[in-house]
Amino acid sequence: MTPRIRGNDYSALTPPRIGSWTPSMRVSVVIPAYNNQAKLDLTLAGLAGQTYPAELLEVIVVDNGSDPRLTLPELRPAGTRLIQCDTPGRANARNAGLAASTGDVIHWLDSDVVLDRESIEAHMRWHHLAPYLVVTGYLRFSSAELPSPDVVAGADDLTKLFEPSEPHEWIVDLVERTGGLRQQAHRTFSLHIGGATSVNARLLDVAGPMDDKLFLGQDTEMGYRLAQAGAAFIPEPLARGYHLGPTMRMRDKEPITRVSHAFIADRIPQYRWLRSHPGRQWLVPYVELVVDADGASYEDVRATVDAALAGTLPDVGVVITGPWDTLTPERRAPLTDPRLDLALIHGHYLHEGRVRLAREAGPTKAPFRLRVPAGWVPGEDTIARLVDLAVDDGYGLISVLLAERPVELGRVESALGRTGGTGANVTNGTNNATGTNNANGANGVESDAGRGIVSARLERTAAFARAEIAREEDEDVVDVVEDTFGTIWVDGETYGFLPAADAPKIRGRRSTYRALQDAEAEVARLTKEVERLKGQVGKWREEAARWRKNAVEFRREIGALRKELGALRKSGGFRSAVKRLPLAAYAKRAVTRKPKT
Repeated sequence: MTPRIRGNDYSALTPPRIGSWTPSMRVSVVIPAYNNQAKLDLTLAGLAGQTYPAELLEVIVVDNGSDPRLTLPELRPAGTRLIQCDTPGRANARNAGLAASTGDVIHWLDSDVVLDRESIEAHMRWHHLAPYLVVTGYLRFSSAELPSPDVVAGADDLTKLFEPSEPHEWIVDLVERTGGLRQQAHRTFSLHIGGATSVNARLLDVAGPMDDKLFLGQDTEMGYRLAQAGAAFIPEPLARGYHLGPTMRMRDKEPITRVSHAFIADRIPQYRWLRSHPGRQWLVPYVELVVDADGASYEDVRATVDAALAGTLPDVGVVITGPWDTLTPERRAPLTDPRLDLALIHGHYLHEGRVRLAREAGPTKAPFRLRVPAGWVPGEDTIARLVDLAVDDGYGLISVLLAERPVELGRVESALGRTGGTGANVTNGTNNATGTNNANGANGVESDAGRGIVSARLERTAAFARAEIAREEDEDVVDVVEDTFGTIWVDGETYGFLPAADAPKIRGRRSTYRALQDAEAEVARLTKEVERLKGQVGKWREEAARWRKNAVEFRREIGALRKELGALRKSGGFRSAVKRLPLAAYAKRAVTRKPKT
């Protein structure tokens, strides 16, 4: 049984100690080279002294148009070949070496890197454990004077030859920040570097060769595709090597980053910060929506597709599957054409750049694929919320319950006979809101309850690719996804799914943006009004305080008058005082007096 790890947590794998095991897998070391014969000679000298068995080691040097032509030195591994690739570019050279390789594992190596004698073995001890691993060694960058090939081949410790040196800082930082890449598995592909990385050849069969349209960033883009092919990435500190001099990125970091990001943004959806534009289309979408049109109405398909394209996550591509090759235009009586709905769907989306019409969905480079039955409408935030759940919790599959309906027992038995399954998921999907099943949809039948389940599902591409590699014969791929990434069921209405008949009118991103702008303006207006009212309340409080102070003074004056009146009564001068100043007039004058400010 193929060992299974959760996400990128390779803790369950225990490689043998160096020198304590017997290898059996062949490794092809692919070295693209351009000029600089002296450094190539040192690279090959380092490979000549490897502890990995020579009969299992193949070395392919690809001369990428050097002038004069490169030659193979005497001090080299026995299984070394030199081939020519005159098309400029590292990607072209590596692809030529890959095509000529025969190994079970491909080890990329630069022609100015000298490996420690145990490095290849340190890589290969992992590859003997599982067929979906990518292993990267640790490089240090040396500015020491170059030794001779004989000295390199005979050295037990390269530190004596190439120190002082500097570490590969960003790799060290990445590994430390992610717990040895065991955490934050959605970014582990960044570890793939062409200078010292080994890849199981089976992964490359799925991912394909390097992108020769890129002239920078090929290693990272290749790493991304390997991740979608199911790879787990492992940093190996015992696989050590020295880069002879600084890299091009170390010499010109800012201009290289500028050029690389311009191309990488189109190909790596998980670099979200490079995709900040709210309406751009990209070569590889973040989410690929799959809707089956076979047997569905034009209105149902349009409701589902248009809602997905109008959501708050703009980075969505759509595949509408159906028998498009069977369409023949009906000129005489088009309204009676039995395939009228299919023809309408075809005509409506044929020239929409974000929509692809295909017989089957086929493989995808997108990190997530959402399968939705036609006639079920995602809300504006539905896709974004589902993806956030998958990313935050690492799920490989999120199944969304849309509806349940009774099914006939014979249909359940038929479905069981087709799939050989015994659990809840018998078929793979439905093609419309009523739940009609088909082979490449997204839903299942609960055979034990006698009820049909209409569902959508968000699939992590890497999880299903890993499951295909690790699963046993006749094993349900979803069970393997559960073991390696985890699965969960959620309620469709909670996440904003509605039947087309109940779904609100699509506002679209522009309307949503305008509504957001209006809401923000209203918030700003209300905030300003609140501040104004706070100031007014402050003034009222000050006024009230002044009146309270005056009221206290009035009470004191009245008290003094009362004392004076009492004294007058006792002295008998009350009548004469009243004649001089009537008490009522005095009190009136006191009350009508303006308060002191």
